[in-house]
Amino acid sequence: MGILDGIPHVHAVPSHRPLPRVVVADEGWQAAIEELAGGRLTLFGFWGEPTAVHMALLDEAAAEIAVVTYECAAGSFPSVARHHPPALRLERTIHDLFGLMPTGANDTRPWLDHHVWGKSFPLGSRNAPREAVPYQFLPAEGEALHQVAVGPVHAGIIEPGHFRFTANGEHVVRLEQWLGYTHKGVESLMQGASLEAAAKLANRTSGDSAVAYAFAFARAVEAALDIEAPPRATYLRALMAELERLANHFGDIGAICNDASFALMHAQTGILRERCLRAANIAFGHRLMMDVIVPGGVTRDIAPEGVAALRTLLAEIKKVFPRLIELYDNTASLQDRTVTTGIVKSEYARQFGAGGYVGRASGRDFDARRALAYAPYDRLAFEVPVLDAGDVNARVWIRIREVEQSVALIAQSLDLMAPGEIKSALPIGRGECEGLAVTEAFRGDVLVWLRLDRELRVQRCHLRDASWFQWPLLETAIEGNIIADFPLCNKSFNCSYSGADL
Repeated sequence: MGILDGIPHVHAVPSHRPLPRVVVADEGWQAAIEELAGGRLTLFGFWGEPTAVHMALLDEAAAEIAVVTYECAAGSFPSVARHHPPALRLERTIHDLFGLMPTGANDTRPWLDHHVWGKSFPLGSRNAPREAVPYQFLPAEGEALHQVAVGPVHAGIIEPGHFRFTANGEHVVRLEQWLGYTHKGVESLMQGASLEAAAKLANRTSGDSAVAYAFAFARAVEAALDIEAPPRATYLRALMAELERLANHFGDIGAICNDASFALMHAQTGILRERCLRAANIAFGHRLMMDVIVPGGVTRDIAPEGVAALRTLLAEIKKVFPRLIELYDNTASLQDRTVTTGIVKSEYARQFGAGGYVGRASGRDFDARRALAYAPYDRLAFEVPVLDAGDVNARVWIRIREVEQSVALIAQSLDLMAPGEIKSALPIGRGECEGLAVTEAFRGDVLVWLRLDRELRVQRCHLRDASWFQWPLLETAIEGNIIADFPLCNKSFNCSYSGADL
């Protein structure tokens, strides 16, 4: 059964590559919603334009993706979230940015719009006034309930977000988030940008995933233009992506342990993280490897001393990390804090299409590097660790196993990478074209969809972080736990605030 079977459509869009995009009417849109609500398909992305909305649909069993488009002739579209909750925040964002109304929606509160933009619907075709009213959190009924407001400003140097707890004593009855405080207008800045400027913006969507976003953006452009990066460039991209994954996983493992008052792990993994960043700087000239991956390939080859630096890093990780794993596994006080804490049910992970360690710790066996195999991962051998406990401990162990796989992937890439070109020329004089690409960031899949004009300027670009489908699951994970365990649960998710603020 094909992914679009059962979804009637008006016509296909031939300029969309490498995956199909079809325009649907009411019947096709409702059919797509039914496929999502019934569980055959997974919502993989949901974004808007001034007069249309798009959904990326994933058939996990067949590893197929397709985009369906509904043209909003009357400035509205049938609500998806009414029947499929994972669409809710993206649906509210579409209204905030474009003014398109989801008809029949149960929740029309703003999501990104904090009434500080100076205009309503900044990316839409109209600027209707909006009344600035206080944000209304959802009510909770019951005896002896009280609310605890946390944020948006937090202790430490972290991103802002508001968390509203409703609790009975110390036990959390409901958590509700409100984000949007790091809104940068990236999608607005993308419009009309050159590929060079747009690539820089993609790099900076979420700083801890700079490589993953640059990788996805470059591949989306290459898909639109029907070109490929040279083989050596793809291995260089993989080296950077796995270095980024290592650095973030080391940081997360240590921070989770630190929130459980086990500072020794935090210190030791912090050293390994710093070693990764220094190796990245030696090899690619930047600790976060920004502005190296671009459409067509990469801007620079690995430095002459970079290969030795990476091999030295791998040797140190192999020597030190097994001891830290043993320390984590044999510390009873630490296990007491992480085991059975913050459980994400497997059915929720599947329904929300949770990516990365959040999904894989709850039994969702999906990794874009394997399921949607892209170069050079289609030529590399690696395993995707999956557990089903769904708690903080499981999310730590997924990270641990992914560190081991990343070490192996870096070693393979260094061995297989042959001399050659590092950048393909971009064609000129092409007509309007569209591209979609997905890469696997350290916290899950990143999707980039874009449309280019004849001068290779960006008409529209949507960047979707895995956090969009992980943040809501954090709300479910903390229910029934005590408030004091929230920092531990939150860090075990480590969702991106910036990546969810378009």
